[in-house]
Amino acid sequence: MTTAPILLFVYNRPAHTQRVVASLLQNAEAAQSHLFIYSDAAKTPADNEAVNEVRRFIHSIQGFGAIDIIEREENWGLARNIIDGVTHLVNAYGRVIVLEDDLVVAPYFLRFMNEALTLYQDEPKVGHIQACDFTKDPSLPDTFLILFTGSWGWATWKRAWQHFNPNGQELLRQLEERKLTRRFDFNGNYPFTRMLRRQIAGRNNSWAIRWNASLFLQGILSLNVGRSLVQNEGFDGSGTNCGGGNLHSSQLYSKPLPVERITPVVENEAARAAFARYYGKTNSFWAKVKRRLLRTLKGDFSA
Repeated sequence: MTTAPILLFVYNRPAHTQRVVASLLQNAEAAQSHLFIYSDAAKTPADNEAVNEVRRFIHSIQGFGAIDIIEREENWGLARNIIDGVTHLVNAYGRVIVLEDDLVVAPYFLRFMNEALTLYQDEPKVGHIQACDFTKDPSLPDTFLILFTGSWGWATWKRAWQHFNPNGQELLRQLEERKLTRRFDFNGNYPFTRMLRRQIAGRNNSWAIRWNASLFLQGILSLNVGRSLVQNEGFDGSGTNCGGGNLHSSQLYSKPLPVERITPVVENEAARAAFARYYGKTNSFWAKVKRRLLRTLKGDFSA
């Protein structure tokens, strides 16, 4: 099996960057994988030191089949970096595995992603692979298909990425015209449509909401996991787009996760209902109040 290239996007968090690289190196496939690291430049002078520390570290990395480092000379921001990096490399290699610096992966993450990329490479109804489960719902099977694209440890193919539409306004128009906003929001339990509206208004610069909407509108499914191979550590308050409180934490699954072809290739409605339940519990008014109170009591005043 030929391994897919790994794209790692880093900025100003040296400790996080060291952890994600260390976790990748625990994967046997790392030694045969080509790692591309995109290092963004400092947005403000206050970030210079941390960015430089990250860059010193990434130049010391060993243990991968090959390593290429792309250092931006100006601050691009995460969305522009990911869109550019994924587009360039998926066109060159046909498939990619994508990580950000605040993730930690399990020892069999790369095996799972590469096997899934190979098994589903010619299935046009599947366009995305997501290896993080944050619901911790025991009813979920090991793998399932769902019309939703998580962005924490994911992979895709050139044939699917061609559907990415960066025009949020056009995506919103289609969702509204086709009366799909409620389903897009998991029956109103999470405000993905509002997130898209905020992206259009310039209140966020999310590439992920546009990728989610792009495949949703095409009816292209994601292969998701019910046993998490990725842990997001960005909810420790260190990230730009993640608040504190360790919301959406997951438990790493330390065993190999089998990849089997799912037939028929349709959405798992029970899994969709599980996500709706999860978002209903975590995104309700009182759930947010409880999290804020607990964080404040612990001295965590992040957003």
